[in-house]
Amino acid sequence: MLAFKTVELTDKETINAYIRKFDSKSCDYSFTNNFIWAKTNHIHFAIVNGFYCLINDNQGDVVYTYPAGNGDLKTVVIALMEDAKERGIPFRLRGILPEGVTLLEDLFPGTFEFTPNRSEFDYIYSVDSLTNLTGKKYQSKRNHIARFKDNPNWVYEEINEQNIEECFEMNKKWCMMNGCIENAGLRHEYCAVQTAFDHFFELKLNGGLIRREGKIVAFSMGEPLSTDTYVVHIEKAFADIQGAYPMINREFLSHNCQAFRYVNREEDTGDEGLRKTKLSYQPEILLEKYTATIKDN
Repeated sequence: MLAFKTVELTDKETINAYIRKFDSKSCDYSFTNNFIWAKTNHIHFAIVNGFYCLINDNQGDVVYTYPAGNGDLKTVVIALMEDAKERGIPFRLRGILPEGVTLLEDLFPGTFEFTPNRSEFDYIYSVDSLTNLTGKKYQSKRNHIARFKDNPNWVYEEINEQNIEECFEMNKKWCMMNGCIENAGLRHEYCAVQTAFDHFFELKLNGGLIRREGKIVAFSMGEPLSTDTYVVHIEKAFADIQGAYPMINREFLSHNCQAFRYVNREEDTGDEGLRKTKLSYQPEILLEKYTATIKDN
């Protein structure tokens, strides 16, 4: 079997070297994402023939991620297929973009069945559009922001050593208010967010928060993803404060993302409420992702 290992902070530069060369808009190819979700999603990696390869092993539910790299992809996919055979599991390859589907079909004609994973599609927006919110399609967002600004006692701050602990305490409160104890998905997310806070400076993340009446009511974290795309990994706000979410979205982009054409706000995980919200921001690209399985002979 291939020598997969847990994604550790010490692997950051090694992994980023492959990710930078791949230069993908997909949030799957982010060291931060792979690292902060490594424990809850059981993510491991291996470098195979010059490609960065991931495997998720969640209590026997094993899936590989489309390899990131440049070179002989066919030998890498064959190696992953052999690895699956040695593990005694069916081969599944997730996170395949449309161009990857075409390439795999060229390399392995008639071998794979490709299934779209709607819950994993990335929502990618124009930075200019989300920052300025111009036009009728963003009227409701501007209205919510106006209601938030009715109280003038608010301020935007960058997350730093002086306020990061306070920001994490706000996340704890958000989690309790939203039922983390009963919701396994939110508990896992809480662990990922905690890891991001614990290693915020080592990961070199950008972070921003909004205070209202002196108290933190929203925060966001992200980083550059590719040459033209920024990624927002985490965004939290108190939903009972009208306009807090669109306000932190706009302010964070305004302060951190102006050098980029696009911002990737990641997937909706199949949550219908989150899907509705992400669609309401009018994505410029809905980045399709597919899973490949071997066809029955």
